[in-house]
Amino acid sequence: MTAVDGRMLNGKRMKGSEMLRRIAIVVLLVVSLSLQSCASATSGLKSYVDEYDGYQFLYPVGWVPVQVSDGPDIVFHDLIQETENVSVVISPVPDNKTLEDLGSPSEVGYRLSKNAIAPPDSGREAELVNAEARQLGDVTYYLLEYAVKLPDQLRHNLASVVVRRGQLFTFNISTTEQRWQKLQEKMRTIADSFSVF
Repeated sequence: MTAVDGRMLNGKRMKGSEMLRRIAIVVLLVVSLSLQSCASATSGLKSYVDEYDGYQFLYPVGWVPVQVSDGPDIVFHDLIQETENVSVVISPVPDNKTLEDLGSPSEVGYRLSKNAIAPPDSGREAELVNAEARQLGDVTYYLLEYAVKLPDQLRHNLASVVVRRGQLFTFNISTTEQRWQKLQEKMRTIADSFSVF
């Protein structure tokens, strides 16, 4: 029996055109569901682009920029949950080293936890939960995950670090441990959205 002759479906002979129509419907359903899941991963997010320093990222709708001095290049925080925030810190890299020259994801993550996330005498403790490298084009990023203990609460941080143009860019997003379970997918999407150009 050939495709022109048809196939048997539920005891009935199906013509080639009917079979192609059903396959097309299934393909359309799969594609539309895939697109819907992609859209939901970024729904409720806005884009921030810093043309001068050359970086961009997504952040939640309803978060506003905060004026800071002598610290991060930019900070956004939630209007309601003010301790939920995202920031970018730009630091010089000695001798124009690459990210890989600074160490593996775990080594860089450990140093970052001791120097920036929970420096000595800060009253904070940071545990590096996960560290991995990812490629975006020809640029290497380290994605670092931390469980942070403050005197009055537990927090969860994600950091994305990259070296470009002789500078270390550190993108950090943070929330309470209590809200982490609800927000982790969106926070990972935000951390993955950070890129330099």
